[in-house]
Amino acid sequence: MYQDLKVAVVVPAYNEEKLIARTINTTPDFVDHIVVIDDASSDATATEAIGTGDPRLVLIRHENNTGVGGAVCDGHKEALRLGCDVSVVMAGDGQMDPAYLPALLDPICDGTALFTKANRFYSRDSYRGMPKYRILGNVILSFMTKLASGYWHLFDPQNGYTAIHRTALRRLNLDRVAKDYSFENDLLINLNILRIPACDVPVPAVYGDEVSTMRMHRVIPALIAQLARGSCRRVVLKYVVFSFSPIALLLLAGLFLLVLGSAVSTWVLIHTLGPSSASAGSVLLATLPILTGIHFLIGALMLDIQESPDRLAATAGGLDWRNRSSARGGTLVTPMASGSTSASRIPPSRR
Repeated sequence: MYQDLKVAVVVPAYNEEKLIARTINTTPDFVDHIVVIDDASSDATATEAIGTGDPRLVLIRHENNTGVGGAVCDGHKEALRLGCDVSVVMAGDGQMDPAYLPALLDPICDGTALFTKANRFYSRDSYRGMPKYRILGNVILSFMTKLASGYWHLFDPQNGYTAIHRTALRRLNLDRVAKDYSFENDLLINLNILRIPACDVPVPAVYGDEVSTMRMHRVIPALIAQLARGSCRRVVLKYVVFSFSPIALLLLAGLFLLVLGSAVSTWVLIHTLGPSSASAGSVLLATLPILTGIHFLIGALMLDIQESPDRLAATAGGLDWRNRSSARGGTLVTPMASGSTSASRIPPSRR
C-alpha cells in the first residue's frame, strides 16, 4: 500500500532474461502486485521471473507476441482484476528507476492528476547518458504528439514510465489503444479524448545493458501515420461528436478557406502567366481566404491548448477511492494463450 492506495506494477517483458530479475527485486516493498507479462519470449524470461521467489509476482505468458502495447494493456486489465487503485508501468529492461515510483504516485494520491508520466527532459542533467539521436527523436516526436494528443503541457511521450488511477483506467477502452511502439502516443490521444487530467514528473534517464528491438526505419513512418489518424479521431470525437465546440468550427472553416484560397491562387497564377496581370480583386480573392484560414487555424490551436486537461477539476467525479477492493495477495499464473488466465492464490509475505 502507498498512502492507502493499492499499487500494481506492470512489467512488459520480451526476451529480458538478463534484467527481469533485477527489475522485480528492486521493486519497492509498498507495491502490492508485480504483474509481469512475458510477451512470447524465446529466452528464459519467465523462468528468471519465477526464480526471484517474490510472492507479489503475477506472471502472464503470451503464446503470441502482442507488442509492448498489448502486453501493457493485459497488465492493466490484470491490475483492475486484482482490485488495485493505481497501475504503474515499468519496463523489464531496467531503464526505469524504481526510486522515482513515489514521485509518480504522489500527484495521484494528492488529487492533482489521474495519469502521471516520467519526463527525462526537465533539467540539463537529464540529458546526461542519453544518446544524441534519442534526444533529437524525442524532441521531434514530443511536438508531434502534443499536436496530435492535445496534451500541450506534457513532454517526452515515448517514456513508458507511467502511473494511472483505476478511475481513468476503467473509462479507457484498452482494446482500442494501439498495441505496437506507438502505444504511449496513442494512449495519450485516448486519454485526452476522455479529458483525463495528466502531469509530468521529472525522472532522469537510465541506460545500461539493455538491447533495443526497435527498428527505427519501420517505427517512425508507422508512428507518424498513427499520430495523424489519432489526431483526426481526437478532433472528431472530442470537438464534434461529444460537443460541437468552437474549436471544430474554427478548424473546419480554416481548412476550407485555406484549400479555397490555395485553389484560387493557383488559378490566378496560371491565368496571369505572360503579359497579362492579375487585377486587385483577383489578388484579394486569392489571398484573403488563405490569411483568414490561417487565422482561424491559429485560433483553433490556441483554444485546443487551453483545453489541455492539466488538473483534476477537468474530470467530473474526481477521484473515487471509495468501495476499493480489500483483496490482497500475490498470484502466479501458469503458461497460457494471450487473453486467457488461470491462477492459483499465493499468500503474501511482505508489504
